[in-house]
Amino acid sequence: MFVCVCNAVSDRQIQETVAAGANSLSDLQATLGVATCCGCCADLAVSYLGKHGDQQAAPAANGNLQ
Repeated sequence: MFVCVCNAVSDRQIQETVAAGANSLSDLQATLGVATCCGCCADLAVSYLGKHGDQQAAPAANGNLQ
C-alpha cells in the first residue's frame, strides 16, 4: 500500500527503513522522502515508528518475566 503518494513510498519501504534503524520522521524524510511534499502522510508514517518500537519492546519485556 502506498503511504506517500507524492513520492511513491510504500508501507513496506517505511517498515524496512524503520527496521534498519530509522527512529524519527526526519530519518524517514531523509531516506525515503516521505512527508516532504504535501505532508498528508506524516501521521501514518510516524505510526510505523511506534509500531516498530512496540514490537522491539515486547520481547525484552517477556524476557524480564522469566
